[in-house]
Amino acid sequence: MIGRCFASLFWGVVADRIGRKPIIAFSMLSVVIFNTLFGLSVKYWMAIATRMLLGSLNGMLAPIKAYSVEVCRPEHHALGLSVVSTGWGIGLVVGPAIGGYLAQPAKQYPGLFSEKSLFGRFPYLLPCLFISLIAFAVLISCIWLPETLHMHKNLEREVEMSGDSRVTDPHREVRHPEKKSLYKNWPLMSSIIAYCVFTLHDTAYSEIFSLWAVSDKKYGGLSFSSKDVGQVLAASGAGLLLYQILVYRYVHKYLGSIISSRIAAVLSIPLLATYPFMTHLSGTTLGLAIYSAAVMKGTFATTILTGTCILQNSAVSQNQRGAANGISTTAMSLFKAIAPAGAGVLFSWAQKRQHAAFFPGDQMIFLILNIVEVIGLVLTFKPFLAVPKHYDFK
Repeated sequence: MIGRCFASLFWGVVADRIGRKPIIAFSMLSVVIFNTLFGLSVKYWMAIATRMLLGSLNGMLAPIKAYSVEVCRPEHHALGLSVVSTGWGIGLVVGPAIGGYLAQPAKQYPGLFSEKSLFGRFPYLLPCLFISLIAFAVLISCIWLPETLHMHKNLEREVEMSGDSRVTDPHREVRHPEKKSLYKNWPLMSSIIAYCVFTLHDTAYSEIFSLWAVSDKKYGGLSFSSKDVGQVLAASGAGLLLYQILVYRYVHKYLGSIISSRIAAVLSIPLLATYPFMTHLSGTTLGLAIYSAAVMKGTFATTILTGTCILQNSAVSQNQRGAANGISTTAMSLFKAIAPAGAGVLFSWAQKRQHAAFFPGDQMIFLILNIVEVIGLVLTFKPFLAVPKHYDFK
């Protein structure tokens, strides 16, 4: 995340200059190389260096968001961006599963892999190699990926000419407005600020949920095993996939980005407030409660993050969309780098105050998460959030 924080704006600007496709292809190549090297690391500094290089050279996120908007018709922009969010959500579920099943194969599958084999010497190479092979297949598929940077150039010129009553000569040169600094574009920057706050909340929640679920019930947790947590996350990922593919487009169609984000944020607050009381449940009741809560929390978070992404892409023209998403990814990566560490410290502190009079133990954790959610909700209202003039507020 730190590497991505420093490099995302650069890759966004480059994508605006040379196109989305070259950056996407180069990013996949960087995954193939540095993810494999990560699996071959034998020293801690090697692992850190390969991860930072991967974050710095993988400029995928900014151009892929721009691409998902440009490759779709306007009525399908929400679906395009939701596919990006769905891909991320699926990766958060499938990635750890691949790691869990394939890491240390000599210990997990001694009949197939010996301690003296390559995968015995490098116990984490197999899952990394598996991911690299998937990335290589995606890299090959980039050959058939159409470029979208200049796809709408002629259409935008025609719209501008037809919308300007002063243009009477079709051969007359149309003057395009001077590019506005992205940092002075308040509709863009305000949506990025809201996006970062919600990202901070979502990342911290993901970190805290796993720690809380595996902690003992006497400390306010659920006493889950790692396998139990994985099953909850898998169910959440499956529910998220169905929601994105089948439901979200209609939510966005009838409510719009802003209203749907506000509703999702409001509903997340009482949902999170119920988590500390689940420790008093057991058996089927606990399973039903935690699975339902995890699926709902995932759908609410995706609704918010996708909605704010749509606002960001609506606030800029196509020739600045890569750079705008680069700024967003830079800021988001910084918050995502801070959130896990902050969440871990917060959880450790809360574990030490189980008998406090004011929000004891894990109740304090979810209270603070809700405070962050409330801050994000406030940022979706004026004057904090500015909406582009051409954007349908609904």
